[in-house]
Amino acid sequence: MSDIAKCQDNKCPARLMCYRFTAPANEYRQSYGIFNREEDANNCDMFWSNKHENIFNQLKDIVSGKEN
Repeated sequence: MSDIAKCQDNKCPARLMCYRFTAPANEYRQSYGIFNREEDANNCDMFWSNKHENIFNQLKDIVSGKEN
């Protein structure tokens, strides 16, 4: 479950690489944002790489004492 505003832009060319699109949704309560990606633009100010999310999760584990 993600505590973020997810994206629903099914036409975004980067959607499968963006955590805001690929993150699992909370089935009971999930916020969605309208991130005004310019038409035909490959960039979005709210893009959050899936790779960055993995790094963020590793850092959270280290801080909480769950490191491997």
